[in-house]
Amino acid sequence: MKTQVVSKFTDKVPALFEDIFKPWTELFDGGFLRKELHVPAVNIIDHKGQYILSMSAPGLKKEDFKIDVDGDVLTISSEKEESKEEKEEKYTRKEYNYSSFSRSFTLPEGTDKEKVVAKYEDGVLKITVPHNHQIKSPSAKHIAVN
Repeated sequence: MKTQVVSKFTDKVPALFEDIFKPWTELFDGGFLRKELHVPAVNIIDHKGQYILSMSAPGLKKEDFKIDVDGDVLTISSEKEESKEEKEEKYTRKEYNYSSFSRSFTLPEGTDKEKVVAKYEDGVLKITVPHNHQIKSPSAKHIAVN
């Protein structure tokens, strides 16, 4: 019988009812931790004298990124805050969201730090780091365990 009462209520106010319990269901199914610990993965390739770093970061704007080179360390970071408020006759709902991440990479010798460029397009951040060295294939070597 209680199920019928709840279902009648949710027919009238479905979005409000779902949103009330959403934080709890996300907390218990791991959603809370996934959101808080999300750091975008980065693919790095060495192609024709440059390293190309590609990061999938949909939903951001190019202004949301901060990219710095300090010595031999390249750091990519982002902070985004969102606030949304809905006012209806009988209720007010305000949502607030904050997300951030930071990734750092040590640049190898021979990279041209003055010519690093970044482009954000279609949800993908691409950073190009030119270098002036040839990567040598390591010779095979057996390591004895002592």
